[in-house]
Amino acid sequence: MNATAQTVTVWFDGACPLCRREIAFMRRLDRRGRIDFVDVASEGSACPLDRTELLARFHARENGRIVDGAEAFAAMWRAIPILRPLGLIARFPPALWLMERMYRMFLRIRPRLQSLVSD
Repeated sequence: MNATAQTVTVWFDGACPLCRREIAFMRRLDRRGRIDFVDVASEGSACPLDRTELLARFHARENGRIVDGAEAFAAMWRAIPILRPLGLIARFPPALWLMERMYRMFLRIRPRLQSLVSD
């Protein structure tokens, strides 16, 4: 990956089948290679925060700033041209507030959804 083009680092739970599928999709969309995807579940992965914290919520680093939850998704989306408009909308506080509420609802049902997804 070209270090000058890299703008976002994303930490994800590689032990989660839902997460792996979503990240695989994002990798396909990231044709410019602007996202560094880091599997927090793998040994030896570089983690700027406590591993438990990184596994509990989605995290990303954009322009040196670490964000989590909906804000982290928005950072990732801004690095992908086709999703960039959605990421830019998230800069509008009411939109980000709504996205964060939706993300929190997802976190509550995530364990049940994981059990439905097989590899």
